[in-house]
Amino acid sequence: MNQPLVEVDRLSLSVRGLSDHQIVRDVSFRVDAGEIVGIVGESGSGKTMVARSLMNLQPPAISISGGDVRFEGRSVPAMTGKQVRALRGARLGMVFQEPMTSLNPSMTIGRQLEEPLKLHARLDAPRRRERILDILRRVDIRDPEAAFRAFPHQFSGGMRQRIMLASAMLLKPSLLIADEPTTALDALVQREVLELMLEMVRDEKTALLMISHDLPMVARYCDRIIVMRQGEVVEQGPVAEIISRPRHDYTRELLQSMPMRGPLRIIDQAASAVVEVKGLEVEYRTKAGLLAPKTIKKALHGIDLCIRSGEIVALVGASGSGKTTLGRCIAGLVPASSGGIFFAGKVVKPGSPAWHHYRLNCQMIFQDPFGSLDPRMKIREIVVEALRHDRQAGRVEKAERVRAVLEEVGLDGRYLDRYPHELSGGQRQRVAIARAVVGRPQFVIADEAVSALDVTVRTKVLQLLADLQRRHGFSCLFISHDLSVVEQLADRVVVMRDGVIVEEGKRDAIFVAPQHEYTRALLSAIPTLTRTDTGVSLSWRFAQADGALAEALQ
Repeated sequence: MNQPLVEVDRLSLSVRGLSDHQIVRDVSFRVDAGEIVGIVGESGSGKTMVARSLMNLQPPAISISGGDVRFEGRSVPAMTGKQVRALRGARLGMVFQEPMTSLNPSMTIGRQLEEPLKLHARLDAPRRRERILDILRRVDIRDPEAAFRAFPHQFSGGMRQRIMLASAMLLKPSLLIADEPTTALDALVQREVLELMLEMVRDEKTALLMISHDLPMVARYCDRIIVMRQGEVVEQGPVAEIISRPRHDYTRELLQSMPMRGPLRIIDQAASAVVEVKGLEVEYRTKAGLLAPKTIKKALHGIDLCIRSGEIVALVGASGSGKTTLGRCIAGLVPASSGGIFFAGKVVKPGSPAWHHYRLNCQMIFQDPFGSLDPRMKIREIVVEALRHDRQAGRVEKAERVRAVLEEVGLDGRYLDRYPHELSGGQRQRVAIARAVVGRPQFVIADEAVSALDVTVRTKVLQLLADLQRRHGFSCLFISHDLSVVEQLADRVVVMRDGVIVEEGKRDAIFVAPQHEYTRALLSAIPTLTRTDTGVSLSWRFAQADGALAEALQ
């Protein structure tokens, strides 16, 4: 056999000074030149630590306690600091999960991209600038000259990830490591960034090691898959074999956790509207500079939306489409410029007699549970806070309701006196759900409530939300950029783009026969999954709509 580009041989990583505290155990795999390999697993499985060890970038507290990592036959741990630095950037490139924390906010994009060229390429300043502008064009930055002079905060998440890709590919490395490169991106931008990455690595004959917890995405783009759990490789092999005939129970669990469409619930179309918005508009006043005049940017353009009793309405769209602004406006967190919000048929405005009653019956579950829970408060205090305006319930009754609702979301009495930092991400989101439903509201807004969770935890939280909705009968506005989640949960789907609703209808009608090209482009970015006797089959919607994808993104 030919010598592999990268060979990981029985690698073990431990907490420094504690050799018995292993976080990675006996991991072995290889990556050949030009090959695309994916590593999948939940948070804490060790996949990122393994990837970082290829560049000797593991944290100072983590050391290699066994095995070896070889790049082109040379042991990376045995290299001197100078030898490793010569590899990084020049031969080994890495795209990190969060580009905003990877890019220096105080430096222009041009200066940051110029650094690796100064270190590894013998080019004068004009040629460095020419190469940087060329790579920015290749990653579809529309105005490379302006981007060269701009700072990271002036770009969207997708644009920043393109810049990180440009930085990693600038020196044409032999191996590109992509660590969760699209986790925070919506489906359209995710697909666009990934296909751009694949195009570049194939053009340059670069090998790609993709780290992700998104099994369908890895299955779409990779040649082989490595499945990790709790620091160990439990299964690896060709993509088709892994997803159709998984051998390990954990791989089967991952496949079973992928959202799939269930039977459509029957919702009475004549049921009264719980919440309705008419002609809703939101405007922001912005300034380009200190002395520049204020300009008006309209985020919502005359939105009309009706949510019936007991209905789950999914609000979907790419980042910047206005879906979160709409949700926050309905919740009273963002003021409307014009239009009206109606609750149970009555108009509600801040300060009106009906406003207090509406706010008690409209609760919100936020995207980041750690950011939405007060770190200084215990769990019992966080949940009971939602009952502070309930004057009919006494202290004992409120304590009992808190205990009962925590048990409903799968957290027993042991969690009452814990703080948010003592809980996992899934447990914190359960607390956020408990806080939202403890007051028995009629309407709940879930804003990207599962986007930050691992696939198996996400499935459990989605099932919990669906069970609570059936049990208590509240209506729900479910905001998400993940259409696979929407397909599992929603009764009706509303598609937004640039502050306008472009399509809405029953879930099955939207997913099977979308009428708008933008909806088709969104759906073309996610797979259709069908369970088989041994695993799943994976296919892609509207393959003929690939051209519509580019058109929809213009």
